[in-house]
Amino acid sequence: MAKLYFRYGTVGSAKTLNLLAVAHNYESQGKRVLVLKPAFDDRFGAEDVVSRAGLRRAADLILPEGEIAGSDRASEVDCVLVDEAQFLSAVQVESLREWTRALDVPVICYGLRTDFRMDLFAGSQRLFELADSIEEIKTTCAYCNRKATQNLKFVDGVATLDGPSKQLGAEERYQAACYRHYQEHLAMAVAPT
Repeated sequence: MAKLYFRYGTVGSAKTLNLLAVAHNYESQGKRVLVLKPAFDDRFGAEDVVSRAGLRRAADLILPEGEIAGSDRASEVDCVLVDEAQFLSAVQVESLREWTRALDVPVICYGLRTDFRMDLFAGSQRLFELADSIEEIKTTCAYCNRKATQNLKFVDGVATLDGPSKQLGAEERYQAACYRHYQEHLAMAVAPT
């Protein structure tokens, strides 16, 4: 039976770049891939999967919030790749899990582990529960050379824990941080001036 994979990392850890490289490797061997993304992720274009390094490709399937479709297309490919998997619902992850059994196609999901409050996203939680293989894509803290483990959110240049958990952004809003610098930036934000 094919496997469900979850490859997670902080913001800026090259998750999408990794997905695009895997797609390229499959296709250079004459194999077919199906690239999915949640409809919620429209920050670099509603139809495209885009890495911060500038590489892009059209998504083959856009997943509406809470719905799963495309099993007919997934049965015709050698691998399914999912970008921004943290934005999937638990039901969507369960459907992808079922594809690995019923269609015997590997599904590789890429996404964040937690939000800027260190809370699991629903999609990530379900992937941790169901995935056959879980791999961390590592990067360093934006402020030192330690491993980044948190996603630090900024509003107007100030670290914050306010706002919705699901909010799109890139370097202007989120930075990868080690736990020490995560806590330091949040402490500076609430320190009296």
